Amino acid sequence: MPDKPSFPETADIETSSDGYATRFSGATGKWFLDVQERIVHAMLKDRNCRETSVLDVGGGHGQLAIPLCRDGYRVTVVASDESCRKRIAGIIDAGQCSFTEGNLIELPFKANSFDVTLCFRLLTHCTQWQKLVSELCRVSRQSVIVDYPAQRSFNAVIPLLFGAKKKIEKNTREWTNFKHSDILAEFAAHGFVPTQRKAQFFLPMALHRALKVRGLSAGMEAFCRITGLTALLGSPVIIHMRRRNETLDFRP
Repeated sequence: MPDKPSFPETADIETSSDGYATRFSGATGKWFLDVQERIVHAMLKDRNCRETSVLDVGGGHGQLAIPLCRDGYRVTVVASDESCRKRIAGIIDAGQCSFTEGNLIELPFKANSFDVTLCFRLLTHCTQWQKLVSELCRVSRQSVIVDYPAQRSFNAVIPLLFGAKKKIEKNTREWTNFKHSDILAEFAAHGFVPTQRKAQFFLPMALHRALKVRGLSAGMEAFCRITGLTALLGSPVIIHMRRRNETLDFRP
C-alpha cells in the first residue's frame, strides 16, 4: 500500500484533536467560542445561508463548521489528514457537511469554487501563511474570513511569558503574531480588501483560562469593549475580506 501523501502544512491536525479541544472546555471555553461564533455570524448576516457555500480550511476542530451547518450553510471542511474528521464526524455522517483531505496550501478545488472561505486557528501556525492566503483567495468567489493574533496587543509581551502561558494552557504552541498591515497587504495582492475587522478580547485568553470565571471575564471584556480598548489593542482579530468588486464599506 503506498504511503499517504505528506503535506507541507499540517498544523490543523493538532487543532482538530481532542486534546486541543480541552482549551475550549468548561464555561470559559464555551464563552470563547460564543464570542467567535457571534462575530462570524454578524459578518455573514447579509447572506442567505441555504444558498451560500462555505469552505472551512483546517476546520476539523468544528468550531465554526458545526454551528454553520446547524444554521443551514453548505459547508465543506478540508483538512490535511483523515484524522481531522473525528470531531465533526456527526455532521459529516448526517450529510450536513462534506469532508476532503488535501494539501492546505494547494487546495484541491478549482478557482472560485465557494462563496466564502474560512480559516481559523491555522494562519498563526502556518509557516507558509502567504501561500495559504493566496489559496483562500483563489477558491473564493466573494469573501474570506480569517482569524489571527495581532502584534499590537498583549501578544507583544506574551513571548516573554511563554513558560507561564504553557503552564496555564498545558498544550499551547509557538505562533506568529501579525501586523494588521501585513495581513491587508497579502490579501490586497490577490484582489481582496477589508470590510470588517473585529478583535475578540483585550485581555489575554490565558488570563481568562486561569481565572475560570466566565462572568468575571465577560464583565472585564465588556468594559474593555465599551472603552475602546478592544478595538484598539484586542486580539485575536477576525477580519472579513471581499473581492474588490464585491466590497462594502469597511467597518473596523
